[in-house]
Amino acid sequence: MRNRSVADLMTPTAVAVQPGTSFKEIARLLDEYGITAVPVVDEDDRPVGVVSEADLLRRHTTKDGPSTAEAMMSSPVVVARPSWTAIEAARLMERHRVKRLPVVDAGGRLIGVLSRSDLLQLFLRRDRAIQEEILEDVVTRILGLSPASIHIDVDEGRVTLSGTLERRSVAPVFVRLCESVDGVVEVVDRLTYQDQDREPERDQGMAGGTDIVPRAAPEAEGGAGHGPLAGSGPARA
Repeated sequence: MRNRSVADLMTPTAVAVQPGTSFKEIARLLDEYGITAVPVVDEDDRPVGVVSEADLLRRHTTKDGPSTAEAMMSSPVVVARPSWTAIEAARLMERHRVKRLPVVDAGGRLIGVLSRSDLLQLFLRRDRAIQEEILEDVVTRILGLSPASIHIDVDEGRVTLSGTLERRSVAPVFVRLCESVDGVVEVVDRLTYQDQDREPERDQGMAGGTDIVPRAAPEAEGGAGHGPLAGSGPARA
């Protein structure tokens, strides 16, 4: 089971500005590229801030201070790594209340931008593809269950599980694994059980007794990172 990563969803950087870029040039770039914000990078292509439409409007209204990217940008910048999962990136956006994340390589250089609209691509996945992944990866490969004993219905990303499990304790693991599949909006548990065994204190995977522990959301980073990804540097304005 492979979840789509930030690298899969991000928009490769087409444009970035430098700290000295003017108000009018930033406004022109936002209009030309149809974007709502632009990263600000230093001479090494490392992001130091972000200038959004809201920042431009605020500067136009207040007429306060210089009208350069450095003066208007939001900083420090919160960045993502290409190897992160979409869930990790979404949690970081929520925690810092930002609408987009610059994506940086191992050297901290800008290689892309991940927006909320990019994350929504996950939920455009076809129901059939979701159903097949659950059957092949979750039911058969991970849990080792018989597909004949389980019925999986997917409608607009809403997964309904029915059928009979040998043990009740498998159910919470089953549900959690289904929730982690890309494109799943909700999981409804209508499973029945042959054995009403106690649920374990810590859910365990069926393959090799591996603990199923959700990955911790990443902390905000702004320097050199991990998980390199090949990519060209951004165009400068």
